[in-house]
Amino acid sequence: MSKVHVKTGDTVVVINGKDRMKTGKVMQVSPSEGKVIVEGVNIVTKHVKPRKMGEPGGLIKAEAALYASKVQLVCPKCNKPARVGRIVKDGKKFRVCKKCGAQFE
Repeated sequence: MSKVHVKTGDTVVVINGKDRMKTGKVMQVSPSEGKVIVEGVNIVTKHVKPRKMGEPGGLIKAEAALYASKVQLVCPKCNKPARVGRIVKDGKKFRVCKKCGAQFE
């Protein structure tokens, strides 16, 4: 089992690829694959067949997964992409911004 540096609900920025410099919230994390799904990023078109009576089919736009190494956490204090460090306070682990030292939730 591998760890991913982002959690669901984090604000991230894409650092390379077709959606470079786009920001969004992490909707889903898959640590086993090392992938994340970010809101409004990596939009793909899916061909959907109608399954039930009255359900529309056709082309639907949806977010696809991208590798977690392609996203970087945005610091809530300095509002810039930052690397994440870890500190231990009172037996609890916290993620901190490497640039300004602010704690993530």
